[in-house]
Amino acid sequence: QVRLVESGGGLVQAGGSLRLSCATSTSTFNAYTFNAYTMAWFRQAPGKDRDFVAAISRGGASTDYRDSVKGRFTISRDNAKSTVYLQMNSLKPEDTAVYYCAARFLGGPTQNKEGYASWGQGTQVTVSS
Repeated sequence: QVRLVESGGGLVQAGGSLRLSCATSTSTFNAYTFNAYTMAWFRQAPGKDRDFVAAISRGGASTDYRDSVKGRFTISRDNAKSTVYLQMNSLKPEDTAVYYCAARFLGGPTQNKEGYASWGQGTQVTVSS
């Protein structure tokens, strides 16, 4: 497993933007190792299940998004920095949730949270109307 640390959450008005980052906290983790992981973002609103948001393949060539964020969110990764990002534009109040970064060793992108073995602690995103 790999330790993940999210950052970049906060309070923003509807229509605004935020950029989330997820970095590894393991000193021995390097770019080669990070490249072995498919990365994803999930979110969980109060009283609801943890839902898939976006995923990116190990090399970054393939991405997947939930329908409600397509065209507004962009997932990307910098393997040299062992970091994955989620750029969120045109935010809506319904995007309010705790956002979690997840990693999947060697497998391809999946929307199933059971496919990811490593998780961060989450970062709160609150969108006001």
